[in-house]
Amino acid sequence: MKCLRIAVLPGDGIGPEIIKEAVKVCDSISKKFGHEIKWNYALVGAAAIDATGNPYPNETHKICENADAILFGALGDPKYDNDPTAKVRPEQGLLEMRKKLGLYANNRPTFVFPSLLEKSPIKRDRIIGTDLVFVRELTGGIYFGEKGTKENGKVAYDTCLYSEKEIIRLAKVGFDLARKRNKKLCCVDKANVLESSRLWRKTIQGMESSYKDIEVSYEFADAVAMRLIQSPNMYDVLVTANLFGDILTDEASVISGSMGLMPSASIGSKTSLYEPIHGSYPQAAGKNIANPIATILSAAMMFEQSFKLSEESQMIRKAVDLCINESILSEDLALSKNAYSTSEIGSWISEKILSL
Repeated sequence: MKCLRIAVLPGDGIGPEIIKEAVKVCDSISKKFGHEIKWNYALVGAAAIDATGNPYPNETHKICENADAILFGALGDPKYDNDPTAKVRPEQGLLEMRKKLGLYANNRPTFVFPSLLEKSPIKRDRIIGTDLVFVRELTGGIYFGEKGTKENGKVAYDTCLYSEKEIIRLAKVGFDLARKRNKKLCCVDKANVLESSRLWRKTIQGMESSYKDIEVSYEFADAVAMRLIQSPNMYDVLVTANLFGDILTDEASVISGSMGLMPSASIGSKTSLYEPIHGSYPQAAGKNIANPIATILSAAMMFEQSFKLSEESQMIRKAVDLCINESILSEDLALSKNAYSTSEIGSWISEKILSL
């Protein structure tokens, strides 16, 4: 038996709904295996701005710091997206959280479910067997570099800054992950035009001698964007900078057939955070139609990576596979008349865990 301290950040939009189902599944796991989970809820994003004026309040940070892991929903609200003059935005809370908690490596898998291959916008023969992982740097690069405007706001600039230390820390996660998988690592950059990318390439080349069992390749980000659609199963582990990772992982997410299926983990020096790859989907908020599977699979990653509970993690994945194989699908994957609600899917998976 383990006592698991988990911070819960439901966030905005569909965040509270999908988090509720992931918590339900975790509670079934704790009951099945005799663990105790101590849930501690906190505000982040637009919900936090509305309540406190701060997208990442100090109280939320304290709760996250004291947790063994963080389960995160989604973040974002149209009232901020549509207001370019807004001084405080939900996304600022996410960046601050990553920085303060040292969440430097985003582990974002892309895989396919055999029974859902026809749901993908990409041809079946292109995607069958796809199983890759992006390791995206999260706390450096253009999102955190110096930025500003000049000439009365008619000129704007953003600076991309990386240190060798940041690159080594991120690449080590990628190399270690590749060693556990198919021993292939691809460094994704734009070393033909960007000085920061040339540092990425030089640094990772210098690490190759310590990982002689890993086959290392180097590709430009635009080429990877093309090949992810042409032949995604050629990749195993890909490491890349913050901006490229942000864009390419969203592209990769459509391979599975729905953004509502893919989980992710943000690995930190103090704790780690687990979240679905999709956004807050405000149009669906409160309608009980969102797909909770990505969040539930994020919880499975949490049990394995933060708590070293592989059997519990595998049981969640098995229940999800059974759910999908039996066509217990949400609106994004099923014909509307045959769709199951968010809560129905969460309950089905929770109950299946208890019966396995």
